[in-house]
Parts: sequence; C-alpha cells; structure tokens
Amino acid sequence: QVQLVESGGGLVQAGGSLRLSCAASGRTFSRYALAWFRQAPGKERELVAAINWSGGSTYYADSVKGRFTISRDNAKNTVYLQMNSLKPEDTAIYYCAAKSSLGLVFTKRDYDYWGRGTQVTVSS
Repeated sequence: QVQLVESGGGLVQAGGSLRLSCAASGRTFSRYALAWFRQAPGKERELVAAINWSGGSTYYADSVKGRFTISRDNAKNTVYLQMNSLKPEDTAIYYCAAKSSLGLVFTKRDYDYWGRGTQVTVSS
C-alpha cells in the first residue's frame, strides 16, 4: 500500500508560481512511476506530467510544456511539480498518482494509488 498526500496548492495571480509536493508512504517508493493529474470543474481528469522511477524520463502535456517541471527525491519519498507562468486555465484540483512500474505510465486507469488532491486557483 502507498499513501499519497499532496500539499502546496493555493491562490496565485496569473504569471505567478507554485510548487506542489506529494509525500508518499512505503519503503519501495523508488520502484514507482509517479504523475500529476488535474481536474477542472466539469472536465475530465487529465495527465499533466509523469516521471519514471529514477527521474531520468519525464513527460509533459502540451499545455504545460516549458512552464511546469516534475521531479522526485527518492530519499525523501516525495515528488514535486514546479509550476511557473501560471494561467487561469491551470485552475484545477491537482492529484498525485503512483504505480508500481519502472517506466513512464501515461494512462489514468493504470495508476493504482491516488492522493486526495490540492486546489490550485489562478486569478486573472
């Protein structure tokens, strides 16, 4: 079992930055692929960024490429999402997800563990 707890969300003006963190329980954190998803009101939950077990491979949705950076610290059992140049359309609940896998995982239904989410609101 893996428990995920997100933090770092909040209200920020357009153009600002936030850093999300997701702390995970469990001894085998380094064996998990991780990702950040987001869900805006009335929309499907979508993949924002993903990272493999070592941090050597990453993926970004086109909408955040060049603005967001996903990273992980296996010694701290934590994954991060640095969000810069935020836009109002980035407003959503952001979820951390994990799956026992060495490679990148792109599909929402493939993830086994989810956090409860943290709200990010970007004002114009």
